[in-house]
Amino acid sequence: MTEVFVFFISHWMLSAFAQSFFLHRYAAHGYFTLNRFWEKFFYLFTMAVQGPSFLNPRAYAILHRMHHAYSDTPDDPHSPVIIPNIFKMMWRTADIYDGISRNNLLVKEKFTQTLTLWPTMEKISNSWYYRIGTGALFVPVYYALVPAGQEWLYLLLPIHWLMGPIHGAIVNWAGHKVGYRNYPKTHDNSKNSLWLDFLILGELYQNNHHARANNPNFARRWFEMDITWQIIRLLAWGGIVKLSKTKAPLLA
Repeated sequence: MTEVFVFFISHWMLSAFAQSFFLHRYAAHGYFTLNRFWEKFFYLFTMAVQGPSFLNPRAYAILHRMHHAYSDTPDDPHSPVIIPNIFKMMWRTADIYDGISRNNLLVKEKFTQTLTLWPTMEKISNSWYYRIGTGALFVPVYYALVPAGQEWLYLLLPIHWLMGPIHGAIVNWAGHKVGYRNYPKTHDNSKNSLWLDFLILGELYQNNHHARANNPNFARRWFEMDITWQIIRLLAWGGIVKLSKTKAPLLA
């Protein structure tokens, strides 16, 4: 049983890092730059660790920029202030994301600048062949790891399959519903959910992020730790990322 939990936690943390580092801070905000090799590497890394729940960087960036522009208003793609039921909020988010990813939803031009594009991988990852195929890969792993008499552990499989949206739902619901505010004058209801942040590696300092959206470090106070930012600093020291000197695009 221990092996199953190690596998589950490893997948959870790798997926959370990919979403925070590559989708959010790179694709949506442009806090740093990557050369062509590393951009493709982290694109494929994100596809691999999110698997069937992969959120492509182009659609994710547009969706997230809309969230900043319309935070906690009726035009926000995922506001728990407007839609308190987390499942209905997730459904609305998924519907808008699907429209963007399949180019069925018209979006304002200002949200489509400096996007991370790889059309071939977008087409592959949007297909049901990819999503079902990568989701099925978890089954033999669980078959090998789950001990006899502990078949209830298979109930963790749907979480693996929906990992990306689950991370997003935690951030967007708790981060605008539960916690404290370092910046009470923001125009939205963003909050810092410190007690949950260890699950999402810095993403739950939402009030800090919305108040100072051009700052790649989401932590502000001495007791706040943004783990993803610390990893970015390490990667910058190693020459893998280059921190941007210009302001990130299209923020609040």
